[in-house]
Amino acid sequence: MNTCIISVGSNIDPEENVRRAIDMLSSELTVIGTSEFIKTTPIGITNQADFINGAVKIETVSGMEPFRQYLKKLEDRLGRDRNGPKYGPRSIDLDILIWNGKIVDEDYFTRDFLRNTAAELGFQYP
Repeated sequence: MNTCIISVGSNIDPEENVRRAIDMLSSELTVIGTSEFIKTTPIGITNQADFINGAVKIETVSGMEPFRQYLKKLEDRLGRDRNGPKYGPRSIDLDILIWNGKIVDEDYFTRDFLRNTAAELGFQYP
């Protein structure tokens, strides 16, 4: 069994899209915990709505790459438009942050909200 912390974010109808993402994750996986969700300012392209960001801790039998593909398909099911700019508005963003106790997203080191939500879910950086 693999344990994973997924960062979850949205700035297009964020309350609804985050709720839907958590509902879908909960119905399809074993959710161990959910962090607090907070409002964050956009990074990169600043002329857009604020984001709602948090994290979900899950257990899965999938390997990391198949699970990453599952998250991309879940984003598609939730209406993610991949044609916009990299740091542009999005209905949902689901990224693997921590996999089996190892940081796999380098953004962890540069974004306070990622470190804080991971810590809230029990992750301790050495």
